[in-house]
Amino acid sequence: MSFNFHPKRAGKLLAGLSLIGLAIAGCGGDQTATTDPGEDTATDAAGTPTEGGSVVWARYGDADSLDPQRTTTTLSWQVFDQIYDTLLAFDENGEVVANLAKEWTVSDDGLEATFVLNEGIVCHDGTPFDANDVKYTAERAIDAENPSVTSGAWGPITAVEAVDDLTVKFTFEQPFGAFIAFMADPFSSQICDSAEELGDDFGVSATVGTGPWKLVSWTKGDEIVLEKNADYQNFGRPIENAGAPYLDELVIKQIPEPQTRLAGLQTGEIDIIAEPPLEELEAIRADDSLELYVAEQTGQNVFFEFTISRPPFDDIRARQAVAYAIDPDAAIDIVFGDVVKREKCTVARGVLGNDQEFCAEHGYEYDPARAQELLDELGYGPENPLTVTMMTWVGGNREKMVQVFQNQLAQVGIETEIETMDIGTMNARVKQENETDSGQSTFDMMGWAWYDPDILHQLWHSPGAYSGYQTPELDALLDTTRTTVDPEARLAAVQDAQQYLLENAVHVPLYTPGWLWIYTTTSAVDGFVIGPFNRPLFNDIKLVQ
Repeated sequence: MSFNFHPKRAGKLLAGLSLIGLAIAGCGGDQTATTDPGEDTATDAAGTPTEGGSVVWARYGDADSLDPQRTTTTLSWQVFDQIYDTLLAFDENGEVVANLAKEWTVSDDGLEATFVLNEGIVCHDGTPFDANDVKYTAERAIDAENPSVTSGAWGPITAVEAVDDLTVKFTFEQPFGAFIAFMADPFSSQICDSAEELGDDFGVSATVGTGPWKLVSWTKGDEIVLEKNADYQNFGRPIENAGAPYLDELVIKQIPEPQTRLAGLQTGEIDIIAEPPLEELEAIRADDSLELYVAEQTGQNVFFEFTISRPPFDDIRARQAVAYAIDPDAAIDIVFGDVVKREKCTVARGVLGNDQEFCAEHGYEYDPARAQELLDELGYGPENPLTVTMMTWVGGNREKMVQVFQNQLAQVGIETEIETMDIGTMNARVKQENETDSGQSTFDMMGWAWYDPDILHQLWHSPGAYSGYQTPELDALLDTTRTTVDPEARLAAVQDAQQYLLENAVHVPLYTPGWLWIYTTTSAVDGFVIGPFNRPLFNDIKLVQ
């Protein structure tokens, strides 16, 4: 869940946790800080918000696909979340609510889920949205010949039936506790079945959904232009506007350098940016022409993982030595200050199972002396230091974080060579390292974002997202997290899996949120909202004249 946080205005951040539906994760509400009664707002000072116009949103990178079944990147889903809609939605408290589907039921045995759609929903091409579109979307996602890259998140579906025009039923091989929550996630975005006629153009130069924005054009590496969907009806997104966006146009630009993005904001060429330079945050807070938004409870988590296909990290003591040698709190303070929180769980804040006290009991605290003892047991010392490669991906001050960790590790006798690369290259590299049994060993600082503890199954259940750590015992624990429907029992299963991952130093949590969590707008932008799990929403925006 995200917060709209206005540091220049008086207010407070509120956080909470709720469990609803099929044991889905809830989290702190998207609370907007209240205005100090003695302080004028930007609207009072500058004028009245009006409808129409265009807004430019600049980010460090571009989407790689606008097909929600062909990508897993944040840069992509934050765009296609504007183009498509989902059967269900997360409300401002992170709870699953109705959206395209006005109601849903799950059978007592957990093997069937039935959705009844709202009437009168229209696809971007003018065709009606009905149960056949839902069936098309799901069957396309689990097609064995060309499955979605997130096909595992759809669960063990055996059949999808369009019962009538507005009713669709999913049947499962076994109960799947994460399915209802997944129906509110952008990766379950509903695609109108007329997309089939677009062939290879779909997701590249053409799209067809029911979301608040329509694709006009995509110039790769430069900009994506969207226009408002005049037929849009909002049934569940956490915004006030029930109809089409107030703006006419949304332009999403790629500007890699954070200083350049900020400069564009200050000159008025850009209206909203993601990831301003962290070193400029105090100046932004002091600038009355700008507004700063910090998204918290984003479902994002950054952690260390290890290559265990070869020594030394196939031995738990080497993994433990790294976990004891690092001081994430000190590193966070040096690199991020107060905009990042220490994370001790394997699931992010706001996700079912995130209990900092529980996770601290089973994880590792900073203890360099214990790290040296473990290294001694393994035969490493001043004359024979452990030398490894530490990898991460570019941006978000992550390079600075690994440099701090490099220094901390050196103090116990672990020499690290740092490699940074783009996230796509890193994903491939981590998998390659895990499937290689020779060469210098590696570990990496990785980040994932998910709304449900099912992320643990995707990361660590055999064969795993990157062919990493796998054991039959861990597989069994993770299977239980998926097939358990009762909320309390599922929470217990998640904690069992987390305990295993933490105690075996498989997944060493570092901090959360991980990326794209700070936004800055000009004071002319009124109504910008960061929805649950770091979802920017533009439907309520009006420009102050």
